[in-house]
Order: sequence, then C-alpha cells, then structure tokens
Amino acid sequence: MKRLLLAALIPGIFAACSTATPAASATDDASAQASVAAAEATRATSTDAAGLDAALTGTWREPKNTARDMYRHPRETLSFFGVGQDETVIEITPGGGWYAEILAPYLRDDGRYVAAVWDDAIPGQPGYRYRLNKELRAKFAGNAAVYGTPDVRVFDPKAPAFGPAASADTVLTFRNAHNWVSDGNADAYFKAFFDVLKPGGTLGVVDHRAKPDTDLAKMKTSGYLTEALVIDYARKAGFELEAQSEINANPKDTTDHPNGVWTLPPSNDHEAADDAKYKAIGESDRMTLRFRKPRRG
Repeated sequence: MKRLLLAALIPGIFAACSTATPAASATDDASAQASVAAAEATRATSTDAAGLDAALTGTWREPKNTARDMYRHPRETLSFFGVGQDETVIEITPGGGWYAEILAPYLRDDGRYVAAVWDDAIPGQPGYRYRLNKELRAKFAGNAAVYGTPDVRVFDPKAPAFGPAASADTVLTFRNAHNWVSDGNADAYFKAFFDVLKPGGTLGVVDHRAKPDTDLAKMKTSGYLTEALVIDYARKAGFELEAQSEINANPKDTTDHPNGVWTLPPSNDHEAADDAKYKAIGESDRMTLRFRKPRRG
C-alpha cells in the first residue's frame, strides 16, 4: 500500500494525547473507566504517525499557516481525533485550507478527503464564502501531485447535508460551531454530521471556549461557546461524548476582549497600539471534543 512521502517515525510524536481526559464522571465504576481508556488507545493508534508527519512538514504548506502550528497543534489534534490514513474524512467549511493542506495529502493515497463548502451557486451569501471557495479550488487544482483530487462538496447552509447516509468515517470542524450558534442553525448541522457518519464514526470539534455559565447572548456576540452548549447540541443529535482534551487550551486568554474572539490573532481586530498585548496572548482558548456515533441502533 502506498504511503505519502514516507518519513521516519518520530518517537513520542503523539505524547500530547495523554492530556485527553475521558468523558466520565466521578461516579463511574472501574469497568466504565477501562472501557473509555481502551477506546482512547484505539483512536490514538489509528493515526499513521509517519504519514501525518510527512504532511505536516510538507513544503507545500504556506509559511503563514505553519506559523500557526504553535497555537493549533495539528499533530496532536488529529491524533486525538484518531484520523486514519485510509478513512473518508469530511472537513466542514475549511475556509482558506489551513487543515486541508495537511489532510488532503495525508489521505491522498489510501483515503478520501472531502471539503464541505458553502454552495456558491446560491446567491446573496457573504462575499467571503465565494472568495474562499475559489481560493480552495485553486489550491487543489494548482498542485494535484500533492493534493490528489479532493472532493469539494457543496451544501446549502440553510439545510446542511454532507453526503450519503453512513458514508464517512470522520467529520471534523475547526472553529465553526460559534457561527452556527449565532445563525441559529447549529441543531441542523449536528444532525447532518450524525446522518453522514457511519455507525461508530467520529465527530471532532474544536472551537473557541467560553467560561462556564456564559449566557447565550454573550456567546453569540463574542464567538466563544461553552463546552456544555456544544456537548448538548451533539448529544441532542445522537452523539456520545467520548473524550475531551486540553491540547488547544490557552490559559492566557481571558475571553473578555472588546471585539470578542476576533480581537486576537489571526483576525487582530484591535487598535494598533494594542498589538503587542494581544500577540502575547496568542490565539484563543479552545475546547477539543471527540464524539462518537453509537454503533447500536
């Protein structure tokens, strides 16, 4: 079986995954704890370390994107989600392709990368959607030797659907859920994720994390969501919370900035005089949640 740019396996490359905390309460018995630990180990070992490292160190990645690795921890994050190199993986609205630069080459030979993007045949959407779709398609078309032929799959944001039922192994969404909450259609997105995943499939969610008990109105304007809210959306759709991780935590982020999360890098919506202050904070404090579609039923 072919592998992309075979690289030497780096010892301990996924050690950060040990920070993952199983989604279990203090009342869980030893049997339940062992079950969660076994599931954790299975996901951690399903990611091909050498193949992922080759994608992460690829010369095709834009320097402005690799500069963000220190905040987004892609190696540890994808290992925590257990993304296998032979899987069908759907990334929801990949934007400019930050994760696509990693995932598409990683999955090129033995798996399938699907970029789910807003349907740009629908008029009247925000202009950035059309621009980002065009840029993403150009990125893929301009380097087929690296990216292969990713499936750029359009969807209607008012009625999201991401492909045939039970056709994907993993669905990933990075810093998107706050937009759905603001738009009032988060339930529809999580239901669509559940529908497209195979039984036993994984939903991986990373988003800006609000302080516990932050009210909904504040979440909608700040871009930060509580973990409890995201977990509730996923559970209502039918998912089980399998594990949580502090991989993308940032204790420097107080989450109370004048222009919400967009005050921080990379948006940097702040006065020029405050640039050093917000650069010292870095990107937002983020939750990293792994959900499972039950095999039963």
